[in-house]
Order: sequence, then C-alpha cells, then structure tokens
Amino acid sequence: MLLVVAALVAAQVVSLWLFVDERSLAVRAALGFEAAGRAANVARLIEEAPDNLQDSILRAANSPLVRFDLSGEATAGNSDGSDGGLIESRVRALLGGSYSGDIRVELHAIEGQILPMPHLSAEMAEMHRKMMHGAVFALEMNLSIALSDGRWLNVGTRFERPPFQWPFYSMLTFILTATIILIAVFWFLMTRFTGPLRRLVGAVDRLGRGEEISELPAVGPSEVRELTSTFNRMQDRLTRFVADRTRLLASLGHDLRSPLTAIRVRAEMVDDEETRNSLVTSVEEMQTMVEETLTFARGMSASEASQSVDIGALLEDLRTGSPVPFLLDSGPPICVRIRPTAMRRALRNVIENAVRYSGNAHVAYSVRDGHLMITVEDDGPGIPETELERVFDPFFRLEESRSLETGGHGLGLSIARTIITAHGGDIWLANREEGGLCVSILVPLEATPHETAEDNRMQWINSSA
Repeated sequence: MLLVVAALVAAQVVSLWLFVDERSLAVRAALGFEAAGRAANVARLIEEAPDNLQDSILRAANSPLVRFDLSGEATAGNSDGSDGGLIESRVRALLGGSYSGDIRVELHAIEGQILPMPHLSAEMAEMHRKMMHGAVFALEMNLSIALSDGRWLNVGTRFERPPFQWPFYSMLTFILTATIILIAVFWFLMTRFTGPLRRLVGAVDRLGRGEEISELPAVGPSEVRELTSTFNRMQDRLTRFVADRTRLLASLGHDLRSPLTAIRVRAEMVDDEETRNSLVTSVEEMQTMVEETLTFARGMSASEASQSVDIGALLEDLRTGSPVPFLLDSGPPICVRIRPTAMRRALRNVIENAVRYSGNAHVAYSVRDGHLMITVEDDGPGIPETELERVFDPFFRLEESRSLETGGHGLGLSIARTIITAHGGDIWLANREEGGLCVSILVPLEATPHETAEDNRMQWINSSA
C-alpha cells in the first residue's frame, strides 16, 4: 500500500510540475503577445498621426508596467530565443504584410528587488511595487520597432512569473484515485488473498500441534486455492498414515499380549521357583516394553483435545502426585495451550530421568519471547557432549547394565521429545558448569508458524549467552 501511494504521489508531483511549467509558459506568451499588440498599434498610430500628437499618443499608451518612447536609437538588441522570435512575428503580422522595417526583441530575467520604471511618478511607482510584490522573479522585454522616418519606437515592459497555485481539481482527482485503488485493490482483493492465507496459517499451526482440523474451503485467488487444496491433500495423507500406523500398532499390541499372557501362565506352572520367577520377570519386562513402545509410536493420545492450562498448577499437581520428589520454583500464572495428559507424561519422564541419575531435580518455569520455558536441573554426573543428542534415540541408554531399576527402557526422553515437538516446541540438554545436567523445554504460548523449533531454541540459547 505504501509503494502504491508513493507511486501515486510521485505521479501527481510530476503532473503538477508539468502543469505549473505549462501554465507559466502560457501566461508569459499571453503577456508578451499583449505587449506586442499594443506596441504594433502604437507604431501604426505614430506613423499615421501628425507630429504634434505623437507625444500625447505615447503618454496615453504608457502604463505602470509598459513604457513607450521615440528615439533615434534602438534600446533592444537583436532578437534571440524562441519567445523573441514569436513576439517579432506577432508584431510584424499586426503591422501588415507591407511593413519591411527592422524589429528587435530582447528578453531577460530579473531577480531580486524590482525597481519601478524610471518614467513613473511616485504614486505610479508605489502602485508598481504593489503589483510586482517586491522581490519576485520577473521577465523584462525590450521591443524596438523601426519607423519610416528613421526613428525607433522603443517599448519596455515587465511581467511577473505567475505565482504557484495549487490546482484543487487535480488534488481532488488524486484523492479519489488513491481512495478507489486502496479500497478496490487492497481492501477487497488483498482481503480475498490474505483471509484464506490467515486461515491456512492457523490450520498449519494446529496441524503441527496435532489437533484435528476440518478440510479448509478453497477460496481466493487461484494460487491460494491451489495452496489450500495441496494442504488439504497433505493433511488427508498424514491423517490416513497416522491412522493406519495406529491401527497396525494396536493390532500388534493386542496380538503380542495374547502370547505373552500364555507364556506367563505357563511360567507360573514351572516347579522350580528360581526359574519361575526369572521367567515371570522376563515376561513382565516384555509386556512393559510393548506398552512403552506403543506409547512412543503413538507419540501422544490423538483423542485428547488441546486446552489452555496453567503450567504452574500442572507442575504442582505433578509434584504432589508423583512418587518421585522434586523442587519446584513457583512463578506467575502462565497459561499455555497443550494436551494436559500428554504434557504431564513428557514432564514426568524428564523429571524421573533426572532423579534416577542424580537423586534430585529442580524445576523452574518462565516466559521468554512468547514461549514457555521449563528447565529441569540436577546435580548428577552429566552427559558427554557427544551423547547429548543420542539420548533422545529410542532404546538408547547410557547405563550399560541394562537394568530396569537404573536405566529403564531408554524410551523416556524419546517419548518426551515426541510429545513436545508435537506441541510445536523443542527440548534439548546441556551440561551445567557447576556440574549436573539442565533439560530445557520450549513450548510456544501462541501460534508461531513462521518460526521453527530450532529457530526458537537458537534464539533462546543466543539470548541466554
């Protein structure tokens, strides 16, 4: 809109400049032709009048801006420029085709204080000053016409460059044109373009958060309709893919539970107690691994709806109901749109992981650049820099004993990252300088589809540094 308005203003300025220049030229030509006409008439009167009337004719022809006198010499030089040539042609035409004498026209500009013509009285001089407005830009024309008796009729005149006048109708036309363009083009057409785009942006963000989205109507310009149709097809493919995978995993989990149950029943029938306990423990571990694997594959419950939750209340509820104690720094009320059950699971996995390896966890939360920032710190041994990213891989464990009590299944952080990224956020680890590990969780408070989780993480890391 600013570019179009600037273009219209520039066009209007050029138009006004051309208008003023053409008007100035037209007025100058009119004044010059008027003085030339008077000079030609006076010359004809002088030629036809007796000698005793010539002085009276000159006195009658004089005015505050034009003077006439008879002299033996011409006061004007040779004709120069297009204006001088036009005025000479004008005088010669008015004098008639039989006139063959010399006509000289001299034009030059006067800047600054314009003095009255010397032949004027005090009263006429004052009138001259008022007419010329003091210091202005004016033109002076000297015209000399050769008479038949050898004398010259010398004419001197001055005329002011016309003052600048703001053309009302030109400005009215500009305002109407700009208004029509802004309303018709930007308000109507751009609204048709940006409205569907805004709906598409919101749908993309909700899809990134895992929310269910109805098919968007394909409206607007052809490019936007094509983009909307492409998004609808992509959403349909993703939905079918996730649904097929979920059904497959659900069937797999159901099919695995039956043989595992049968194996456990048979294990209970083993007479040797040590062997029986070992088999039962192995079956229970397999059952737990199946459930954990299904939970990781689903990422988060697809049926759970997003809602605005006070993160402080959620963490307090998690701390109160968790068998694993941790310290919580209370903060101001912060509402964030999340899936409460899924986010509670992700936070519990992170906190339990910190307590498992260090015996304690310190949780804090705050708002940073429109995002919810949750930090979980511990005093444990930390993680080698080369393994900070690998710990998010499924079934990867730093603890080599493979004991469930000390290392778990290696799915806790994987599930946590799956859930958090499904909320449009990110999670990363960093070793603390004073020892231990810091887990940072970043979740957008509002939709930020133009930023990626990696961009948000790098912005936060840079600002913290």
